[in-house]
Amino acid sequence: MKLSDLTVKQKLAQMFICGFSSAKYASNKYFMQLLKEGLGGVIFFSCNIESEKQFKDLIYNLTQEAFIPMFYSIDQEGGRVERTEKIHGGKKYLSAKSAYEMGLSYLQDQTKQIALELKNYGINLNFVPVLDVNTNPENPIIGERAFSNRPDDVIAAAKVVFREYDKYGIITAGKHFPGHGAAGGDSHKTLPVIDLSFEELNNIHIKPFDEMIKTSLPAIMAAHVLYPALDDVYPASISKKIINDLLINSLKFNGLIITDDMEMNGIKGFTPFEACTRAINAGVNMFIFRDTDKKIIDLISDLEKAVADKLIDEEKINNSVSKIFDLKYRYGIIRQAM
Repeated sequence: MKLSDLTVKQKLAQMFICGFSSAKYASNKYFMQLLKEGLGGVIFFSCNIESEKQFKDLIYNLTQEAFIPMFYSIDQEGGRVERTEKIHGGKKYLSAKSAYEMGLSYLQDQTKQIALELKNYGINLNFVPVLDVNTNPENPIIGERAFSNRPDDVIAAAKVVFREYDKYGIITAGKHFPGHGAAGGDSHKTLPVIDLSFEELNNIHIKPFDEMIKTSLPAIMAAHVLYPALDDVYPASISKKIINDLLINSLKFNGLIITDDMEMNGIKGFTPFEACTRAINAGVNMFIFRDTDKKIIDLISDLEKAVADKLIDEEKINNSVSKIFDLKYRYGIIRQAM
């Protein structure tokens, strides 16, 4: 199958990573519809994982149903962000901060354990490493999820994590660009504003992303956070100034750009259609939606119409799907280049 074989709707479906709210997907007719139409990926949470056998069977069955081979993604950071509690009877791994403080060899060993476990299940994309520099001690959402409050420490740890996952064939997506570590709010609940100068953002918070881009990090997750020094109107995830001008043009990132979950309150000031339209035109390649419902089906139809009406540049869609196929090919998810 080639890009030219796909309809606009199928190409748009490739740009979505969606989830469902139980251990069984077949009861969600909207998810099943997307699966048949070319869904790009699935994201798994604790509610989807009951046992090792059940989880492996789930991914196997999804593979049989999918129109196009998918990203099977997860947030498995260690510490409080760990989705396999029911398998392990609780949290198994140290947080990023604690693992880093145990030393780089410990961090490497823990990363290897997580990578091999995820590979055993069939996961091919983990939303790590956290590249945030946790400079705000009162940060309600990052905290111990960050390796450190110093950018050079974050860079050293992130390189170990990236290389270990890459060794075992698992894609990594650094997050949350351009840095969530100075936030005083939780983007799951509100739109945080990080009102730092460009110099401070660049020298501290953007620095780990810049360094990891040079290390060939394959994907980056964009934050639902407002940075007035970069764009005083739109949060990073839908900002052309931040995605196109800064990440793509200035930092020279040519990998996959994925938004944080589009159902978070940090992006609720915009309709899903407005947010996705702006994000696509800004250069975003994929969207995460935690729950699949009729709104997602309608959204893709509305985006398809927006392409026909020239509100969205179809070349942006083609470029995104080409990047998705390229990454899937490089990591063996699809067997031939598209």
